[in-house]
Amino acid sequence: MPPILDVSGLRVARGDNIILHGLDWRVQRGEHWAILGANGCGKTTLLKSLLGYLSPSAGDIRLLGERYGETDWRDLRLKIGIVTSALQASVPPAEPAIETVVSGRYAQLDLWLTPTRGDLAAAKKLLRLLGATSLVDREWEFLSQGERQRILIARALMARPRLLILDEPCAGLDPVAREDFLRFLEKLARRKNTPALILVTHHVEEILPCFTHALLLRAGRVVAAGPRATTLTTRQLMLTFGAQLRLLRRAGRYALGFAAPRA
Repeated sequence: MPPILDVSGLRVARGDNIILHGLDWRVQRGEHWAILGANGCGKTTLLKSLLGYLSPSAGDIRLLGERYGETDWRDLRLKIGIVTSALQASVPPAEPAIETVVSGRYAQLDLWLTPTRGDLAAAKKLLRLLGATSLVDREWEFLSQGERQRILIARALMARPRLLILDEPCAGLDPVAREDFLRFLEKLARRKNTPALILVTHHVEEILPCFTHALLLRAGRVVAAGPRATTLTTRQLMLTFGAQLRLLRRAGRYALGFAAPRA
């Protein structure tokens, strides 16, 4: 069976500015990845390339063995779910949560067609899975940030993607809401038939035990990629962020400590 995702020699340049330098990365079945790096490291450019919104200057991207450029990228994009804050502004304030979820099946925002009975049943099943049954009829403008993230995940899952990208899903959440959301992600990752997860973050605290692998980026280059035990180390993170720091582990979770400034 081919990998879920196979990126080879991915290079993105705009004029003299090289954003990604020949990136190699492979996501196998059964793996969940965290992508970690500072602002400007190339995370957003990588995501746009994976979603077909940005044409690479060189290299190959294959999803489930199908190569971008040989297979219509619009068809391949349907196999990738995306949860990002950029979608939130496009959801109508008065749209009920269940319609937002259904819209994922049709790759629409602002659902204009009438959902079928099957659409509604599938959406309600996903809302139960996400612990959001009480939100079925609640309008978007009355949802909290954490509730909106759950609805967007349900929306992404409506299309039955093989890969689910979570682009900084904890941004804007208070500490309590963030921990609640992370516990939910841990449960989701461990369910049977969950798609491969890719978490994009700046914070090691958000990398849960369910994330088996990590990709570390700095200035458009791969610092490390592979199993969490070999990639999430003090040395690799110092290289990733260009700072004197120390990786701490507590009860299966991570935190960063920073060296005290010299007198």
